[in-house]
Amino acid sequence: MRLLLVEDNPDLADAIIRRMRRNGHAVDWQSDGLAAASVLRYQRFDLVVLDIGLPKLDGLRVLAGMRERGDSTPVLMLTARDGIEDRVQALDVGADDYLGKPFDFREFEARCRVLLRRARGQASELVQIGGFQFDNAAHRVSVDGELIELPNREFRLLEILVGRLGQVVGKDEIGNGLFGFDDEAGPNAIELYVGRLRRKLASAPLRIVTVRGVGYMLEAVDATDGGSDAPA
Repeated sequence: MRLLLVEDNPDLADAIIRRMRRNGHAVDWQSDGLAAASVLRYQRFDLVVLDIGLPKLDGLRVLAGMRERGDSTPVLMLTARDGIEDRVQALDVGADDYLGKPFDFREFEARCRVLLRRARGQASELVQIGGFQFDNAAHRVSVDGELIELPNREFRLLEILVGRLGQVVGKDEIGNGLFGFDDEAGPNAIELYVGRLRRKLASAPLRIVTVRGVGYMLEAVDATDGGSDAPA
């Protein structure tokens, strides 16, 4: 997941960034609404976490601009305001969810997962294909009950592909989901992660198909079929 965090409290922003990056997510941060509005005009994100009380341009106006442009990116609003009118206004402008400060990070992460799952049309955090299980909430992947250990970025790559099962996902889209502005990613980084993931999923009823010049597709295969295609 690539997340844009718009929060003017540097301590809270740092805590969110460290926590989400530790879980393998790409996070970009803006501290004022005007800068965030500018970034949102040219860069796509999987989720926007947006504080209401921002300098230069408040969060409600940033959100209103997104919705007026037809940007349907899920938005989680953060605010220290407790009034019901503020919550109603945020939801009416187009927020997908609302979380008051201070909050428990476990709830924050759960709400982020729900919004992403809803955007992808997934009813559950658990995806099962034959003996393969992908549990996003538990950060767990297994085949026939045996755990497959995946570093965070490989786990997030699998999350992207599982979320688009049977569909081609372009390299640009994958890169956008895995890397933020500050991440150092070489030109062959995606191929490297795909190759590692292929090897670890060799026993799964899935294969990552390379669509030359376009990207990759995760597809289910019969138990009697081969497990993976040519290298990236």
